[in-house]
Amino acid sequence: MVRIIGGLVGLAFAVMAFVGFISTTVGAIKEPEKPTAEHEFHKGPKELKLASNGVFGRFDNQQLQRGFQVYKEVCSACHSLKLVAFRDLQQIGYSEAEVKAIASQWAIETPAPNPETGEMATRKNLASDRFPAPFANDIAARAANNNAVPPDLSLMTKARHDGPAYVYSLLTGYQNQPAELLRKFPDAKTPKGLHYNPYFANLNLAMAPPLTSNGQVQYTDGTQPTVNQMATDVAAFLTWTAEPKLQTRHAAGWASVLFLVIFCFLTWGAYKSVWRDKKH
Repeated sequence: MVRIIGGLVGLAFAVMAFVGFISTTVGAIKEPEKPTAEHEFHKGPKELKLASNGVFGRFDNQQLQRGFQVYKEVCSACHSLKLVAFRDLQQIGYSEAEVKAIASQWAIETPAPNPETGEMATRKNLASDRFPAPFANDIAARAANNNAVPPDLSLMTKARHDGPAYVYSLLTGYQNQPAELLRKFPDAKTPKGLHYNPYFANLNLAMAPPLTSNGQVQYTDGTQPTVNQMATDVAAFLTWTAEPKLQTRHAAGWASVLFLVIFCFLTWGAYKSVWRDKKH
């Protein structure tokens, strides 16, 4: 009896699932989803070639330093790097003295209570400090950025699909709204204060184009600071901030593969030795 009841209950669930599937399918056919501007005009990231791409990828420290310069001179005015410490910059080729100088000369100081009065104040950054946020809180950030809170960039390239290419595409993708978009979706005109960018999910971005002209940042290594170059360099730098152990992970992966190959040969040799006199 228990088995019969259990079977009937299972059958009932199966019938309900089948009815639900049929109902959903019929509804989708009768009333298909209406096209939207975001669906038709959103673009996937452009192709971006970085030295860190692929299973053999390694960081180019010179490019990372150029990307850090772009972040420092352009992006840091609005975006934080709350998971990165100044001393981490030694990993991309800066000396200890250079890191201390960068920290102490950073435009935004670290909040700290005054030891004498107990009141909140600021002090110069130390190498062990993480990059201070450009705004005191979200309210201040919204007030300064058209009611939008600039996201932290520490893990941005991990948080977005094809992150480095996404960052590069976003920085170089600002343009006027296509006439075809306005013709097909007249209500989708970019609101005042926002900026059209087909590489952003909803097409309209609160952030104004941050890289507007060649030479906006002056590189010291002779690299031409075109908009594309600056966007590529800062994308490479943010790839490093999101995954600073990438090279170590690649090395560990290849060591593991080598170990498994050797282990397989040893196992095969042991098998042939143990069973060499046996018919099987």
